[in-house]
Amino acid sequence: MAVISVEHVSKRYRKGQVSYHTLREDVYELTGRLFRPTRKDDEGHIWALKDVSFEVNQGERLGIIGANGSGKTTLLRLLAKVTKPTSGRISIRGRMGVLIEIMAGFHPDLTGRENVYLNGAIMGMSQKEIRRKFDEIVAFAELEEWIDTPIKRYSSGMNVRLGFAVAAHLDPEILLVDEVLAVGDASFQRKCLRKMDSAAAEGRTVILVSHSMGAVSTLTTRSILLDKGSMAFDGETSDAILRYAAPVNAGRFAAEPVWQAKCRTTHPIQINCVRLLALDGSVASSFDVEQGLSVQVEYEVRTPISGAVVSINVHASDGAHVVSLEDTDQDRDALLGRQPGFYCATVMGGSFAVCEFENRR
Repeated sequence: MAVISVEHVSKRYRKGQVSYHTLREDVYELTGRLFRPTRKDDEGHIWALKDVSFEVNQGERLGIIGANGSGKTTLLRLLAKVTKPTSGRISIRGRMGVLIEIMAGFHPDLTGRENVYLNGAIMGMSQKEIRRKFDEIVAFAELEEWIDTPIKRYSSGMNVRLGFAVAAHLDPEILLVDEVLAVGDASFQRKCLRKMDSAAAEGRTVILVSHSMGAVSTLTTRSILLDKGSMAFDGETSDAILRYAAPVNAGRFAAEPVWQAKCRTTHPIQINCVRLLALDGSVASSFDVEQGLSVQVEYEVRTPISGAVVSINVHASDGAHVVSLEDTDQDRDALLGRQPGFYCATVMGGSFAVCEFENRR
C-alpha cells in the first residue's frame, strides 16, 4: 500500500527568496495559475523541482540522491509539508518523524526537555506517550547532563542528536532524514543508521537524503536520482548509485594505469613507479570489483633509514575513506629499517606483501 504519493510535483522559487513568500507573490502565483500570460514569466525564478512523480509503499526504504542543487532537500521539505508545491499533488498517509534541518521544530529558548514535549505535541503525541519514551530519547541523544539547558546553548552536534532522537523514537510511521546527520560524529552516525535500519525492519517507511553512498547503499533498497530538479532514475539503489557516480568517475582513471616519477629528488626515499595490476599480474586500467586488483609501488632507498612507511589509501567515488594499508617497520627503535636499494611493496587481495629488489648499490 502506498503511504506517499507524489504526482507531477513542481516547485518554483523566486531568485533571492529563501524560504518564505510575500503576499504579492502568493497573489501572483494564484492568479498566474488561472491566467497564465503568453509571455515568458519564469524570468527571475528558478525551478527547484520539475514534474516529479513517484510512490513509496509502507515499509519501503527509499534513498534520494543527486548532486548539490538537484532538488533533494526541496523534495523532502515538500514531503514534510514545510512548503507547498507550485503545481502537482502530494498525498501522505501516516505520522511522520522529520529531521531535515538543525533546530527545525525546536524553540531555542526552551530546554531540551521542553523541546522534546513540544516536538511530540507537534507530531500529535499525547504527553503520556512522550513520557513513556522520554528516558529512551535522552539516552539515545547522550544529553542527560544538558537536558534541562536551553538548546540555544547546544552545539550543532547536540541539536542534531536531540532532533534525531525525537524524530526516531516517537513512533513515526514515516521517517524523513536529510543530510544534517553529517554534523554528528562517526559513532553517532552509525547509531542513527542502526536505528533507521531497525525502524525499517519494523515495517516503518524510511526516506533518506544523503551524499554518502555507503549510507544509502546500506540502508535503502530503492533510490531516486535527481538531476537539476528532474527525476533521472528510479529503481534499485545499486543501479542509482552507478548512474550517480558515472559522471563523477568519468575520466578519473583515464590516465595510464602506470605512474612513473618524472624527476629525481634528493629525499632519502623516492617513489619511482606505481602500477595497477589484475590478479594475474598484468597491468590493467579497469577491474571487476568482485575479482579484486593489486597496487604495486616501487621505491628507492638512498640512505639507511628506520621507521619507513609506504602507505596506500583507498577512497570510494564519493570521497569516503575505505581502507588504508601500510608497509611499516615493526621495530622503529632497533634500526632494522631499509638499507640502500630498490624495493617493491604490493597490495594484493587485502594483504600487504613486501619483497626486496636486487640491491644495486
